[in-house]
Amino acid sequence: MADSPRVVAIPGSLRETSHTRTGLRRALDGVREAGGSGELLDLREYDLPPFDADRDEAGDAEAFTRRVREADSVLLGTPMYHGSYSSPLKTAIDYCGFDEFEDETVGLLAVAGGGFPVTALDHLRSVCRALNAWVIPHQVAIPHASEQFEDGEFADEGLDRRTLTLGRRAVQYADIEPDPGSFEGGQNVGAE
Repeated sequence: MADSPRVVAIPGSLRETSHTRTGLRRALDGVREAGGSGELLDLREYDLPPFDADRDEAGDAEAFTRRVREADSVLLGTPMYHGSYSSPLKTAIDYCGFDEFEDETVGLLAVAGGGFPVTALDHLRSVCRALNAWVIPHQVAIPHASEQFEDGEFADEGLDRRTLTLGRRAVQYADIEPDPGSFEGGQNVGAE
């Protein structure tokens, strides 16, 4: 790992005025505060068609997975859709596998128009563990998202602090000793 941990943030929202993207940008401020470097991998800039295992190098998959693989930590952000995470993020993760996530530090952020997006965070945590990632215990849930931002910044100081902390933890734990592989990872033959 380089002296300055490199963190990539992947927002699972394609909306122009995405609260997920705003939240991850703020987490990247925390990355920089902690001495790391950060980059947003905006899925709107990648051609990632629905995953087909017979065409795993479709579109921009190779360029996308290379950037994820080169990172020391990954931040995943998603709007909550039907109690889970978004299909653009699912597709992006489907192009990845153990090469991108095994022993990688991953932080999670989820946004909801209504109440807390806890199930989206739980589902992402489960997927990351199935890829043997080390998921940061601290996570960010942004409920009632339209009320949480003013002029592109957090209106709530506590939520802003939690989001900055997520970025700082991505740097702090970038070189943490990985956990032994999970049972889920051992059963995840499709990701190999």
